[in-house]
Amino acid sequence: MIQQELVEIGRRAKQAARQLAYASTESKDKALLAMAEALLENEQDILRANAADIQAAEEKGMKKSLVNRLRLTEAGISHISQSLKDVAVLRDPVGEGEVWTRPNGLRIQQTRVPLGVVAMIYEARPNVTVDAAALCLKSGNAVILRGGSEALESNKVLARVIADAAAASGLPSGSIQLITETNREWVQQLMRMNDYVDVIIPRGGAGLIQTVVQNATVPVIETGTGMCHAFVDREADYTKAVPIVINAKTQNPGVCNALETLLVDEAIAREFLPLIGGELQKHCVEIKGCPKTCQILPYAQPAEEDDWVSEHLDLVLSVKVVAHLDAALDHIYQYSTKHSEAIITENYSKAQRFLKEVDAAVVYINASTRFTDGGRFGFGAEIGISTQKLHARGPMGLKELTTIKYMVYGDGQTVL
Repeated sequence: MIQQELVEIGRRAKQAARQLAYASTESKDKALLAMAEALLENEQDILRANAADIQAAEEKGMKKSLVNRLRLTEAGISHISQSLKDVAVLRDPVGEGEVWTRPNGLRIQQTRVPLGVVAMIYEARPNVTVDAAALCLKSGNAVILRGGSEALESNKVLARVIADAAAASGLPSGSIQLITETNREWVQQLMRMNDYVDVIIPRGGAGLIQTVVQNATVPVIETGTGMCHAFVDREADYTKAVPIVINAKTQNPGVCNALETLLVDEAIAREFLPLIGGELQKHCVEIKGCPKTCQILPYAQPAEEDDWVSEHLDLVLSVKVVAHLDAALDHIYQYSTKHSEAIITENYSKAQRFLKEVDAAVVYINASTRFTDGGRFGFGAEIGISTQKLHARGPMGLKELTTIKYMVYGDGQTVL
């Protein structure tokens, strides 16, 4: 039995989606800009709510890296506000398509339309509240948000501020709704609301994602965990390899596109490992190494099987010495979550092999895996990073929040 309050949220979202489907680009952009200004105007309320969430997280002993994901600052709010403006200037995908005429005179138009009602179930990061709402509105979708309890106070204020601004701009009042009930049974019920929700997008840790994938009756776009690898080939340029590895691991270790496993060609291991090891130590990174790594780096801790399969989401890096490119490809094939994988090499043929043979949403040559992000890909923001192959893959922006409809124009044609 679904809670009546949840049913009402679904009804409001469905009604809003009906109107948003044909809302003009101008009206959606107007709302997004109003939302951006409203965030700045309500900055102090947002920061006070966030401070309460931070205090509660620290009192519960949450890991520092996860607390940092939760934290909002004045600069952070300004960045979130700017992301709304960035989405407003993006091309609206709704209505895009192509037209062709059949020999019998039928004119067929393929056009992009919104998905309808999108439910976001996510953890920790309160900026997701705004990013998800922005992308859903611009693509003509209503959104139901259910964030983690650790960010509840922040999400309440953020959702209220942007929902009020959108409604004041003329968009339907049910366009953005936040579920504030923290009872997990509500999430179970939301995942079965096929009459009201068109798609669910989970965003968070492996436990959350698998819970949604395994229990939802509503269609799910699976965003995956990030067991991201970088392979430093024997023909790598160290002046590129060192900063790439350091950036991928330390720039923000608590996110899904951070580097978790470093693979090093054994031909350069005795030269490269002390070099990168010293830099990692400067950044307070703990190294979990294979036996060969531990021989070369006496300060490395022995890696266990779990270290090759689990996201650290912290200043911890698994390091393995491999015989050659083929061994690196084998390791990635076995342990990859198909998120982001990188090779660092000056050998064109090896780079091309890596691009073609690695099965992942994003594959890099000589660049940090931290670039796997909707904003850095030019999407303005992202609803999540999909590691599945249907209906979208990689960072999901506006286009990925639409589907296809066919409009057929006839003049009395019938099937013979």
